[in-house]
Amino acid sequence: MNAARASLLDRSREGPLGLVERIAVLRPNGVGDLVFALPALTALRQRFPRARIVYLGKPWHRSFLEGRTPLVNEVIVLPPIPGVGAPPGSRADERAIEACCAGLRYRRFDLAFQLYGGGRYSNPFLRRVGARHTFGLCAADAKPLEYSLPYVLWQNERLRLLEVVGMAGAQTLELEPRLPLLPRDVDELLGRLALLPQPFVVLSPGASDPRRRWPVERFAAVGDALAAAGAAVVVQGDNQERGLSAGVVAAMRQPALDAAGMLSLGGLAALLSRATLVVANDSGPLHLAQAVGAATVGLYWLINLFVSGPPTVARRRYAFSLRTACPVCGQDNTGRRCEHDPSFIADIAVEEVVAQALDLWRQERARPRALPPGPSAYA
Repeated sequence: MNAARASLLDRSREGPLGLVERIAVLRPNGVGDLVFALPALTALRQRFPRARIVYLGKPWHRSFLEGRTPLVNEVIVLPPIPGVGAPPGSRADERAIEACCAGLRYRRFDLAFQLYGGGRYSNPFLRRVGARHTFGLCAADAKPLEYSLPYVLWQNERLRLLEVVGMAGAQTLELEPRLPLLPRDVDELLGRLALLPQPFVVLSPGASDPRRRWPVERFAAVGDALAAAGAAVVVQGDNQERGLSAGVVAAMRQPALDAAGMLSLGGLAALLSRATLVVANDSGPLHLAQAVGAATVGLYWLINLFVSGPPTVARRRYAFSLRTACPVCGQDNTGRRCEHDPSFIADIAVEEVVAQALDLWRQERARPRALPPGPSAYA
């Protein structure tokens, strides 16, 4: 099909939004948040296959997403903006913010999507981008965009974001799209970790919110149970989680490899994709593991399970805590957080997680090993 005919065909499908050639997506947050947005990005790509989709995010988005997926053509790194990628009330460089907005306005986006919370801070910023049409979420304390949906706490994040892009006619049946591996991911893994030859599991005891961390000695008990079933055990974490990973390894009776701080996000994706099983708190590594095709057991605080629970069931297991009140002060944390940081999932029983992990381990060991996304050779 020549370019002129393709252009006419696109115009015939414009609908009420007009010709859509440039799309901005605002979501400058964490790894799990990116994974939750993949179905919405997939829907946008399927609805607007020739549009240039620009992700407005953080430096890690650029380094991780560059060349990785056709869902995003480009990442623009935003400066620190209070309430939009930076804490509300933090110091702001207004010149840098306005220069960023001017650059975005120059691009003349047709559509801009706010996929970053209730909109108190993000909706005013998105309006400064100057897109022809704006879409997003709107809490009670936010001003609506041209097309808005109400923001309510504790709703499934994947489905919520799909509803937002659905206002532009974007739909998909893919609730758990895959992130492919890149050669650089595999090269890093092979260069930094000499993995044992037998099948291995990954334990991930960290989480950005301390309330979502299961105690290290309980992770160690799960690791020992899996080791007894024939698994090699790798414990992972970032540089700030070295103490957690070391605590798990020290508490285990069986040997385990401490890989904390050894891999970038891409290298971690390669590690997780090779694992027979990943056991993790509700955190970025858990959701990244799902996005690269690993079988997972997730540990959740109940209200977070509503938001970030897995959308498929065949290779997913989870355990959750029903606790709502802080163990220190007794305050209910479902609507407003107290000042304390105890684990809200410490009452998840070891026996429950061991049973889930062993069941999924046996299932995965019995099934034919599927090729991971991206490069299929590791040696």
